[in-house]
Amino acid sequence: MFSLAIEDGRLNHSPYIPTLEEDNARRGFIDHGAFVSLRANLTEYLRDPIAFLYLSGWRLGQMKALDWSDVDLVGGVVRPRPEISKNKDGRLLPLSGELLQIMDRARAKRRPDCPFVFHRDGEPIGDFGKAWSTACKAAGLHPILVHDLRRTAVRNMVRAGITDRVPITLSGHKTRSIFDRYNIVSEWDLAAAAEKLHAHLAARESDSKVIGIRRNHTKGNPITD
Repeated sequence: MFSLAIEDGRLNHSPYIPTLEEDNARRGFIDHGAFVSLRANLTEYLRDPIAFLYLSGWRLGQMKALDWSDVDLVGGVVRPRPEISKNKDGRLLPLSGELLQIMDRARAKRRPDCPFVFHRDGEPIGDFGKAWSTACKAAGLHPILVHDLRRTAVRNMVRAGITDRVPITLSGHKTRSIFDRYNIVSEWDLAAAAEKLHAHLAARESDSKVIGIRRNHTKGNPITD
């Protein structure tokens, strides 16, 4: 408001307004085994839409709004309209593996009276919070958010060795800073890093012992175990 007033010439400067410290790093993830169990416990009409979110990293609203004009099965890609994207930018999602299978099953269920790729008996997918909670409980999971699938998709891509630029593009993150807010480092990542550090230091320690023995040997000192 103050910036607009300054731009309009109504104010010369704006007052200092302290802001609260942000704590908005995302922390929710689901491992693959848990996802398989969750999907099996979902109502049938939700299984493929939820798997699509898990594999693509798309937002829930984008999945619900996806219609057949966005899908090129012959070319094996999805080109969503910019208007269904939060950032209003179109992007390409290649279809292969399970994503392509999901689309093939959706095509088999396609209805002439419904433009949406994912639907429930020809009607748009609405709120499914109760069915989601029931499936989480049946799978033995603590309550998780549907949006956790988006975070998990990004983390899975990074773990698979895909460079950051590609997951950012596929998932539709506008900036690197927003991508980083997903806090994709997990306990598993930290444990793996600790193991790598331990192996590195152990190797350095071994190398230093060998160098020390060689130096002693060159000076004529006895070599001991």
